[in-house]
Amino acid sequence: MILGDMGASVIKVERPGVGDDTRGWGPPFDEQGESAYFLSVNRNKLGITADLDDPADLSFLKALAREADVVIDNFLPGTLERRAWGAEQCCAEAPGLVWCSIVGFGEEPRRPGYDVLIQAESGWMSITGEPAGEPMKHGVALADVLAGKDAAIAILAALVERGRTGVGRRIRIALSTSAEAALVNVAQNALVSGRSPVRWGNAHANLVPYQLFHAADRPMIVAVGSDAQWRACADALDLPELANDPALATNAGRLAQRGRLVESVANRIAARTASHWLQRLDAAGVPCGLVRSVPEVLADRSASARDGMPPSVPGTIRLPPPRLGQHSALVRGEGWNAFAHVLDSTD
Repeated sequence: MILGDMGASVIKVERPGVGDDTRGWGPPFDEQGESAYFLSVNRNKLGITADLDDPADLSFLKALAREADVVIDNFLPGTLERRAWGAEQCCAEAPGLVWCSIVGFGEEPRRPGYDVLIQAESGWMSITGEPAGEPMKHGVALADVLAGKDAAIAILAALVERGRTGVGRRIRIALSTSAEAALVNVAQNALVSGRSPVRWGNAHANLVPYQLFHAADRPMIVAVGSDAQWRACADALDLPELANDPALATNAGRLAQRGRLVESVANRIAARTASHWLQRLDAAGVPCGLVRSVPEVLADRSASARDGMPPSVPGTIRLPPPRLGQHSALVRGEGWNAFAHVLDSTD
């Protein structure tokens, strides 16, 4: 979808009859019976169905792939090879092709990869949740999202390289590898300290104060990222005893006295409304914000029930998510030229 948002012609190939599993991941379903989950990531694509066990369909897909710039698959290893096809063969026939395979687990590619499994095995859940609570997954399927973005980045880099050399590239992206790499500073903390990271809830392992606080009317965030911001924060909150305390002047000092500092800040913020503190903290240059609900976020965005959220990259929404097999006849007749026909018909 990211590539489609940026202008790529994308053809999505699904199984006849049932299609992409996420078509059934509901409710909610829209008035046409499409699941919200499917709609969220499938705009700007033509949709066709094909049966890999049908020789005519397989021959058609091979021809379509030979004319493509990029092929993306998420099959378990051997799925295509058992049908006398696959990335190696296709890339040999079309040396300029970029083929990207997305798998669940890099070292065990035969394991099906689902986001919650990746979040569990990548270490994410062990560091997410309240300190005394259960390990917790993220509210968004973030491992899936990160792997998709990693795939888009790798594909774009391969296309740039092909523009210079004329040669394509074989790419493999694993959800587990993307998730493990996203541990970033948490992993580095463990490497440097030799200690296992713990859950901090809505606080931060390395920064204080950098967490959720409850104002008189609603929760909010204060995110102090420097010593100068801390001094401005303490002044804005009318906490001179903290602002003038040399033990709190550096982040290391604030970490050492996390409990005392957070208690004082929490008591002060609880006394007034969030809007009061946002105004004061903003004026002082202290990073802060409300904990907003999803409907509050959507109210400020040009999102729609059909096309989803606006593109996260510079791009446009040209086509709604396809119904199952919607463009099969057109693509089989016109090949890649079908995309231009569909766009012309929507103008």
